[in-house]
Amino acid sequence: MITITLSANAQTADTVKKDTVKIDSNLLNKYRIQSKKNAIPVPPTPIQIQQELIPVTMLDYKISYWRKFVAFGLNFNQAAFSNNYAAGGVSSIAIGSTFVYRVEYNKAPFSYVSELNLQYGKSKNKGQSSRKTNDRIFWDNKIATQMSKHWFFFGSLTFESQFDKGYQYDANNQAPPLLISNFMAPGYITESIGFEYKPTTYFDLRLGTGTARQTFVLDDSVRKVQSYGVDTANNKKVRNDIAFQVVGIFDKDIAKNMHLNARYEMFIPYGQPISYTRHRLDAILSAKVNRLINVSINGTLLFDKNTGIPDIQGTEGLSLGILYKFP
Repeated sequence: MITITLSANAQTADTVKKDTVKIDSNLLNKYRIQSKKNAIPVPPTPIQIQQELIPVTMLDYKISYWRKFVAFGLNFNQAAFSNNYAAGGVSSIAIGSTFVYRVEYNKAPFSYVSELNLQYGKSKNKGQSSRKTNDRIFWDNKIATQMSKHWFFFGSLTFESQFDKGYQYDANNQAPPLLISNFMAPGYITESIGFEYKPTTYFDLRLGTGTARQTFVLDDSVRKVQSYGVDTANNKKVRNDIAFQVVGIFDKDIAKNMHLNARYEMFIPYGQPISYTRHRLDAILSAKVNRLINVSINGTLLFDKNTGIPDIQGTEGLSLGILYKFP
């Protein structure tokens, strides 16, 4: 068996040698055919990138430098009690309304702002006559030209008064109501020129270096009780003051659906003691419940000795109602 195996291996090796063919690669290269170059030269095309002006048909658009804002609010409160209600109470009804109209013109370097703010409200308690809860007419106009990034030179005209008669009521309901105010009693017209500092869109500070104010008391019945600084002893109806005025305005959304509008005024009349400086702060904090429902807190602090009251005066109101803004 050993002899047979060796013979088989020898036969296989010999078969492999017969099937193997040697190829000379150098000889094959002699038969390789090289491709000819293109007889027609094709020069490369350079790529150029440049700007081109494409004519566009002018669209029918108009640029407006005016902006308008309108807000109208209506508040309603009501309470009712039966005559035999054990805890006691007085039936009452109250209604209040606000109207704000603001228009702006901005075309650098000039700007113009006009804002009209009207407020009126009344309440009626059972067994009593109707009484005012709010009453104000305020109209502010300002034109300015820009001097630098944050400073402007401005001129302003402001009117302030009320719609209806105002009474002082006896706490014990013994004396009849006393008339203490009316339309244009008092009424204020203020002209001011100076410099305005506006670091942001929601805050500006006016420094009225040249300010004049006329105080009107045109109702004779009011003048007999309250003069508001007018020399009623000599039958005068108007008082003129020259003063230095500072006005600060803050108007911004301080949180989501919450807006704060505050206006502070300081009026320092020349020729009077510093104690006759007039301070007034008006603030409205409003929260939007939905598109129409609005909750607001408004308040006013006033210090003005010319009103005949040497202490700080204040008013505050909380209301829930409808507020519509456009746009």
